[in-house]
Amino acid sequence: MIIRISLLLVLASLPVFLLVELLSWLAVSGLPGALTMLGAAMLLSAFTVLIIAGLLGVVKITVLSVVDYFSAKQRVQRRLWFRQARQDQVKRLFYFKTKQIKYFNELSRKRLLKLNNRKHIRLLSKAIDKDLLSNKTKLPETTYRQLQQDNVRHRNRQDIEALLKLQQQISDLV
Repeated sequence: MIIRISLLLVLASLPVFLLVELLSWLAVSGLPGALTMLGAAMLLSAFTVLIIAGLLGVVKITVLSVVDYFSAKQRVQRRLWFRQARQDQVKRLFYFKTKQIKYFNELSRKRLLKLNNRKHIRLLSKAIDKDLLSNKTKLPETTYRQLQQDNVRHRNRQDIEALLKLQQQISDLV
């Protein structure tokens, strides 16, 4: 409606300006100045009405947006979104915490397994040494020394299969 009024004012000022032009061509002295002022006032009022309508529209939209923002429905919606975001954050945190715990548990398990393997290798090597010492008189000197060197070498390499084979070999020799 306001745009129509502004458009009508602009369209009405055009014939006034044409009339001013016609009167100035006809050399009428006082009337063209007054009609020019009238046409300018009509154009100015049309643009003023458009600007005021635009500003009022912006103010109205702003007020409605603020009222809508603080409405109960929007507050409930924002709380819901906050809770959902918080729940998603907790789920992600839980996932990464469980992943971290599994990682550290696996590291700890591997470390304990390595320590346990070292302990058993050391005990197995001691048992092989005892077997060798108890059977020293039954074995030739070169075989005895070779078996001792194999025991030390396999123990240093942490090769449990080779130590078990060496123990089996000693029991087969005796």
